[in-house]
Amino acid sequence: MDTNAAQERFEHRGRGAVSNQTGRYEKQTHHAFDDGWGTIEDDAGRLETVLMKDTARKIITYNKSPDISFDRTVNPYRGCEHGCIYCFARPTHTWEGLSAGLDFESKLFYKENAVELLKRELSKPDYVPRVIALGMNTDAYQPVEREQRLTRELLEVLYAYRHPVSLLTKSALIQRDIDLIAPMAKAGLARVGVSITTLDRTLSRKMEPRAAPPQTRLDTMRALADAGIPVTAMTAPIIPGLNDHEIESLLEAVSDHGATRAGYVMLRLPYEIKDLILEWLVQHVPDRAARVINLVREMRGGKDYDATWHERMRGGGPMADLISKRFGRAIAKLDMNHPVEPLRTDLFRVVEDRGGQMRLDV
Repeated sequence: MDTNAAQERFEHRGRGAVSNQTGRYEKQTHHAFDDGWGTIEDDAGRLETVLMKDTARKIITYNKSPDISFDRTVNPYRGCEHGCIYCFARPTHTWEGLSAGLDFESKLFYKENAVELLKRELSKPDYVPRVIALGMNTDAYQPVEREQRLTRELLEVLYAYRHPVSLLTKSALIQRDIDLIAPMAKAGLARVGVSITTLDRTLSRKMEPRAAPPQTRLDTMRALADAGIPVTAMTAPIIPGLNDHEIESLLEAVSDHGATRAGYVMLRLPYEIKDLILEWLVQHVPDRAARVINLVREMRGGKDYDATWHERMRGGGPMADLISKRFGRAIAKLDMNHPVEPLRTDLFRVVEDRGGQMRLDV
């Protein structure tokens, strides 16, 4: 990955990725270039979002990763309109022959049979309840959820089955579902994380173009906390040379807005993300592009990425150690370093579905 090799690309208003580079599974690679007619400088225009049906066979996805706190997820959507340039889920779009770039944030899939599948899988005789992480691959509260309401309907099922759930979002739309989440949290069945990467609205608009602005996310934390829902702030990702100077101010802000715990993840650059990030850096912060990439490599043993368990989220070396110490001292000072309380599984019960109606009596 060479900053000198990055080309200036079209900029699509309201989108995070600079290009729609070819995925690693494709036989042909496409590149934009100046053919002498001056069109490469033209405004790329508005890129419309396309929403497509995804008929899944299963809705609960299991994992055995030793460095994450949950073993199962439910993702109602694939792709994410928030357009966060750093999103670790971008490479999953290449499995469909699509790009991890602009395709990921404009060609979205929704699982229309998600609710029926969840009821079926929770009702199996051998099902053992553990915390379901709802929307951990892509945000369950991205803009299309406002009309689709899949996340709302999935929450209603989990509510009725008294099944533990964790949520992580950067959207204010989660406030719509406080009526479900608050009683679940009171019963020890729900916890919520809100992701926030910067307090700089300008940087946020470039880096996460269709996600809620920083102040809106802080206000969302306050609304959740005021409803009695424990809130964890995820200051993720930390990007050395770009937003790491905000660690202490970010943590003070989230603490002031009701968050009681905080965590972080270091920037990860697997597969196509490394090239997308480089393009974005050259386009938006060219004076810092080389420094950011060099710091990332310094934390990954000279590589763009190290997928080793427990190392991939934190990195290693002097810079990673310094960030870890700064973060630890800040959350200790703010009394935000308490261990997370485990959610309850003993309340789980299978609900008989009579004519599509379920009793919601947590």
